[in-house]
Amino acid sequence: MYSRTWEGFDMAVRSAAGGLSPDELEQIRDALAAGRRPKVVFTQAAGQIAGQQGQVVGLTDPQDSDEWVVVRFGRDELPFSPADLAVAPKATPGHRAAKAVQAAKAPELAPGPPLLPPEQPAPPPVSTPTTAVPTPREEKRPATGSGAAGRKAGRGKPAAALTVTLSYADGEWMVAAQQGAKVLAKPYLIKPSEALKMVGMLDVPGVQAAVEEIVSAARAEAEAAAERLRAELAEVEARLAELRDAT
Repeated sequence: MYSRTWEGFDMAVRSAAGGLSPDELEQIRDALAAGRRPKVVFTQAAGQIAGQQGQVVGLTDPQDSDEWVVVRFGRDELPFSPADLAVAPKATPGHRAAKAVQAAKAPELAPGPPLLPPEQPAPPPVSTPTTAVPTPREEKRPATGSGAAGRKAGRGKPAAALTVTLSYADGEWMVAAQQGAKVLAKPYLIKPSEALKMVGMLDVPGVQAAVEEIVSAARAEAEAAAERLRAELAEVEARLAELRDAT
């Protein structure tokens, strides 16, 4: 879905040291689609949390914000820009072998004559009664967000405003919907009864009265037109009957 928009971020991503490339973002998208949560590491652009790791849990639309890579970091899930992240390095076989060698026990040296005379045992210490003084408990203050993570957590991306419009013009009722700059539904025709139902659910007497007045006027006009048509039809039927009798 977002492959066509990642090309626009190519230069910005590659100019940031350690940022995710479009190919890496595509691999992350495929991993999320397969049910995996790829690990990433925060770059220097992320501020105080640089060097720490997190898990990518989702990708939003990059056209809505520069921070569209959602990362789980601790208990929080925050959006970051691709420049704040890099793919977490994987442990190589050589690195694991080096750790195994370091963990192996060093060979013991063959016993030999002591180089220094044995130390004489020190006299036992004389214990003196002391009174334990309780140390005051330090109250833990809630950590305030600072740096990139603090700014991101406190900032919180607000949801775009949703607007639903009910309009009437030239005897027709229409409904349209828009969220921010995105058009959800273009204006389309609805029945007068559906318009009454919509304003009835709002429980706003002024709006409901205005809609009822428009619908009543349209109903009266339609009834008058129907009456005229019935009268014209009766006149035409009478003339037709006269013509039939004349033959």
